[in-house]
Parts: sequence; C-alpha cells; structure tokens
Amino acid sequence: MMLRPVSAAVNAAVSAALALGALTAATSASADPTTLYVGSYGGSTEKAFKERLIPAFEAKHNAKIVYVPGNSTDTLAKLQAQKGKQELNVVLLDDGPMYQAVQFGFCDKLGNPAVLKDLYPVARMTDSAVGIGIVATGIAYNTEAFKKANLPAPDSWEVLTDKRFKQKVAIPPISNTYGLQTLLTFAKLRKGGDKNIDPGFTAMTREVGPNVLAWEPSPGKMTELFQNNDIMLAVWGSGRVQALKDTGFPVQFVVPKEGAPALLTAACPVAQNSAPALSQAFVQYLLTPEVQAILADTQGWGPANSKAKLEPAVAAKVPYGKEQIDKLLPTDWTVVNEKRAEWTNRWNRTVER
Repeated sequence: MMLRPVSAAVNAAVSAALALGALTAATSASADPTTLYVGSYGGSTEKAFKERLIPAFEAKHNAKIVYVPGNSTDTLAKLQAQKGKQELNVVLLDDGPMYQAVQFGFCDKLGNPAVLKDLYPVARMTDSAVGIGIVATGIAYNTEAFKKANLPAPDSWEVLTDKRFKQKVAIPPISNTYGLQTLLTFAKLRKGGDKNIDPGFTAMTREVGPNVLAWEPSPGKMTELFQNNDIMLAVWGSGRVQALKDTGFPVQFVVPKEGAPALLTAACPVAQNSAPALSQAFVQYLLTPEVQAILADTQGWGPANSKAKLEPAVAAKVPYGKEQIDKLLPTDWTVVNEKRAEWTNRWNRTVER
C-alpha cells in the first residue's frame, strides 16, 4: 500500500504545533523556579542570607531557596538520616563536621571552577568541600574589668592557667570546636599534640579547669556570662567576639602570641541531590568576592577568597589578607575526627566531671 504525500498545509500545522509546545514548555520552565534546600546556621547567618544573599541568587538563576537553619551537628544528623534520599542540596558546616560529611560520602565533587584558584590554601579543604569563611579561635577578655583590676591585656594562652582568674573563665566543651581546639592547643604547649593528647588533658584538668566557671557551648549564654560580669575571660571565635563588641560591650579578641587555630565555615554541594548544577552554582556564588565581603561584614568571617576587598572598618574585625591568614594554625581533622569520640568520653570523665 502506498502512502500519500503529506500536504504543505499539514506540515505547516505540525510545525506550528511543535513550536507552540516548545514555547509553552519554555514558558512553564521559566515560571517554575527550581527549589534549592540549604542547610545552614540560624541567627545572624540566616538573617544575612535571607536579606542580602538569597534574593540576588534567586533572581539570577530562577531559583527558590528554602533555608533550613540548624547548627553543624543538627545539619550533619539530617544528612545521615536522609542518606540515599537527600532533601538538602547545599550544606554549611564547621570544618570538623564537614570533614565527617566528606568522609561519609555526603558531599559532591566541586569540579574545577575558576573561583577556586583565588582561595587561600587553608580554604581548599578537599575536592568536595571548601571553606567560605575563616575565623580564629583565641582569647576574649572584658577590657573594662581588666582595667579596673589593673591587669595587663592577655597575650598568651597561659593566661587561662593564671590563678588570679579562678572561676572567672568560660570555655566551650569539647563538643564545640572552640573547646576542642583549646585541648589541642594545650597539648602542643605541653610538648604533645593531636597524636599525643595526654599532656593536653593533664593541663586542662589541673591547670585550666580550676579557673573555669562554665563549659559553655551556647553563644547566647556566653554573652550573658560576660554581660553579667560572671567571667573576665573566655575562649571564643573572632567572629563571635566581634558580634558582642558591636553591641557596645567592652570586649576584645586576642590572637595569642603562640598562635590561634583556624576555624573554617565550610560549604559543600550534597551528593546525589535533586539539583546538582544549581547546588554547584550556589557554592560558587558564596565564594565570589562580593558575597565574601558581605559575610565578613555581617558574620565576622574572614574572606576565603584572596580577591575579596574589605572596607578598613570591616577588615579590622576579621582575619584578612595573606599575612594574617598564614599565621592561623590548621587542625588535622582527619586525625581529630578519628579520635574525637574517645576524647569526648575522656573529657566528660576528667575535665567536666
């Protein structure tokens, strides 16, 4: 049986229908933004993201971002609970938990976008996670209280062992990076280190512990301890101290002469998530000089991108520039995470008993 030729009119009608269908599909795609779920910190970070960062990204990428607030432990727990069927697309975590997320396979490879070449080496964590902000762990002190007591400004970690400050010190517990890095610091000061932690525990128990009023993990409660004059000294992050200082409270952050451990705020695109390309784009967006400057201003995070330019008033508040960044001390999270559960049990038995 022979097929009759299709008329030109039918051809034209089919072409028009196909074109209309393509136009409808394109219009529908532009009308329905891709939803991206971002797991990140609450508080001032959530505020800055929602007010200053997210709207511009949504407009450029035809995206809708759902912000899921929580601390690093909460967000890591979500990744573990949703393994194999992840609901989060991008996560922000402290560097210690982020190394765990990478180890567990929760982070997708970053590829080799151009922006990565502009990062300081300390921010190049792994091929699937990157530091987007840098803070220092050091000493915070009440400048007014020190002046009244006619005491010199602290310049060393050893001030935490000074008997004049008995029950006047607050340090976060080992479950918090600041507390963990304090333990590691005293291990190194007492001729040990992450592979010989015993000297650190001895120092924390016998020398530092008697001066500690509270092993305080909550930033809000740490602030209250300062404001109520319960403490004069604390181990805290440069960003947290600056936030308190911005309220008008007389507090100052000190990088001890022995050095200050670096603490990274890290980001990664979640592996096997529903919007991989958009997730990669969001992480890269967080690393742009413009966004880095906003995070420095609002969060007290030193820029991870060496091309970021800060106003002098902002630059004075954060680790900024190669000279300052190079002075920060790295933490070997591969070793630490392997030992952390064991150290936590020991800390609970001996330090915070």
